[in-house]
Amino acid sequence: MENFNLNLKFETTNFAIQQRKNFLIKNNIGVCDIVESCERKGLDASDLGMSTIKLRDMNYFLKKYPSVHTLLLTGGNSKNRPEYHLRKQLKEQNIQLIPISLETPKIHEFKIETQRVIKVISLTAPSGAANRAVGSNPQYKLLKQQKPKFNTFDFRVLQYKKFF
Repeated sequence: MENFNLNLKFETTNFAIQQRKNFLIKNNIGVCDIVESCERKGLDASDLGMSTIKLRDMNYFLKKYPSVHTLLLTGGNSKNRPEYHLRKQLKEQNIQLIPISLETPKIHEFKIETQRVIKVISLTAPSGAANRAVGSNPQYKLLKQQKPKFNTFDFRVLQYKKFF
């Protein structure tokens, strides 16, 4: 949200929650997790820690909200990540996910309702666990060389800015 200079309160209060809701509504941004429910063993919050996963029917939501034209996923195609689940769901519905760019962030698209094109952008996950992937990214390495104080958070902000 740094892109929008929102001066958001970083606290767990109703005021902070309402700030974010107002921003999302004003900018026609919807937020939805593809996982509707799951079970976890222990306190592990990682995607790999999920089992008995029930997915939301993304095709249903896309039909319900015809103005949606882009899905931003925060996580890739490895097991239990958003792109992995979306691919699985599209395959079950015989919908082809077509690659547009395989560089990070990966960009794909698919068609629903015969001609409606939905763009899918797989951004680097905001989790600390994704720092390893960011650290090995050639673009990140180059930027880090040029600016030694550049970090993985800065890299994500640059990546996310292109799509917000």
